Amino acid sequence: MKHIFIINPKSGKEDSTGHIRQQLEKTAFDWEIYNTTAPKDAIRFIREWCRNNSEEVRFYACGGDGTLSEVVNGAAGFSNVSVSCYPCGSGNDFVKNYGGAERFLDIEKLCRAENKSIDLIKVNDDIYSINIVNFGFDAYAVKTMNSVRRKPLIGGKNAYNTGIVAAIIKAMKNKAEITVDEKPFFNENFLLCTVANGQFIGGKYKCAPRASLDDGTLDLCLVKTVSVPQFASLIGLYEKGEHLESEKFKKYICYTRCKTVDIKAQDGFFISVDGEIYDGNSFRLKVIPKALKFGIPT
Repeated sequence: MKHIFIINPKSGKEDSTGHIRQQLEKTAFDWEIYNTTAPKDAIRFIREWCRNNSEEVRFYACGGDGTLSEVVNGAAGFSNVSVSCYPCGSGNDFVKNYGGAERFLDIEKLCRAENKSIDLIKVNDDIYSINIVNFGFDAYAVKTMNSVRRKPLIGGKNAYNTGIVAAIIKAMKNKAEITVDEKPFFNENFLLCTVANGQFIGGKYKCAPRASLDDGTLDLCLVKTVSVPQFASLIGLYEKGEHLESEKFKKYICYTRCKTVDIKAQDGFFISVDGEIYDGNSFRLKVIPKALKFGIPT
């Protein structure tokens, strides 16, 4: 099998290319490295490679969740392709579903990882999410996080918390018409809504504690509009993933498992797809069962 490491040199605190190359040179695998040069470059490179080659290949996303998202969107739909990751970005939420980044940082074990088929979320006709699609408060926080990620003090590991503060000021009340499996689900003001394949977001928030990557369903959790004091009293439960079980949270939660979610909203609306912001007033989310082979080290 061919092993291609897609490295985002701007991800994380420093370029990881030298360290990854040093580890690879100690192995006997058939490997190569590709450094991305611009946003979406990983998608372009992977699709072009797959159109011109039929051999079995695994692409490794070397960066954070944004790099993984690009690699997944490039690889989706090709039967000879699997994906894994070397998590060296500022945010590594997806690998928390498998215990955390440490499991994926041994190159020898990573290249020997066994493939497991996992679900993807398809957004409209041509976008794939491996982890979380969200809108409302969370999406505003992500949009802010992206804009401050490289700034001192408020960026880096503090970027999501900076986004939370900005969202408290400007995104406590949101509106969209939400349809689930072709049936009306919600059409009032809400704080946030998460449609999940994985469980984690924002570095430490277990937003979808019941979600499974291979159960063929989406976990939808909507939190109704609350006041700032109520938000302050509830955010700890949300962070720990206790919001679906908490009596304190019960009257604010709308939760379901589903196959499709349709969203309609007014102009100016946007969603976050694994941290990537997409503007629009109409979105359709659909689970694609067993859509991707993902390499998980033993």
